[in-house]
Amino acid sequence: MDLGIQHKTALIFGAGGELGGAIALALAREGVKVAIADINKEALGETAKKIADVGGKSLSLLWDLGDLSRIDESISSIEAEFESVDILVNNTGGPPTTAAGQNAEIWQQYFNTMVVPVIAITDRVLPAMQRKGWGRIITSTSSGVLAPIPNLAISNALRLGIVGWSKTLSREVAAQGITVNITVPGRIATTRIQALDEAKAKRESRSAADVAAESVSSIPAGRYGSPEEYADAVSFLASTRASYITGSILRVDGGLISGL
Repeated sequence: MDLGIQHKTALIFGAGGELGGAIALALAREGVKVAIADINKEALGETAKKIADVGGKSLSLLWDLGDLSRIDESISSIEAEFESVDILVNNTGGPPTTAAGQNAEIWQQYFNTMVVPVIAITDRVLPAMQRKGWGRIITSTSSGVLAPIPNLAISNALRLGIVGWSKTLSREVAAQGITVNITVPGRIATTRIQALDEAKAKRESRSAADVAAESVSSIPAGRYGSPEEYADAVSFLASTRASYITGSILRVDGGLISGL
């Protein structure tokens, strides 16, 4: 299937990670020019190499999302190297914390790195999308927005705020050819999921293998997903084929989340 996005420009955050990197690579394979951003220089370099290996074009941006002063400079560098951003993939990490006993400074810190930059960066690239009459804004969240995950309270709460923002924005820009969607990964085989399994195993004095096996048994598909499967779903939402999908939450979870 031709996704119809060759020569478009994408900006992907967290592109040094396994999910963000897979998304960047999948879009590059479709002929998209990808600006890849991450705080980890070494990981960013690895993603850039993978993109080059498939003949893709990329621009690497060492970017701390907590530094809002970098936004205009960084977006301007993308516009100078490629063109204005057509596809924005918001992808941020989240802290493992309980709900009780977290001081206000911790909540403020993660609000400033998980929520404020997503909104501010979207606002920076949105006018160019509006002028073109075409754009894709995709925000990767967590299954915690549908079924709160124990010991991920800050992530659960702040990502729900992003879902409300995304849904509201989708209605404001739909008539301008811009779609705004949320993607929700289930248990995707990444080092973060491995770390969560290991943390649970430590809390419960069990082996990580037992915890992982228990987790897999709760997934109707009977396995963890791959980063590539998640990236393919995001790539479809970024495509011209998905022009009538907006304001939606797309689960990529192998049937894990039981709620409607």
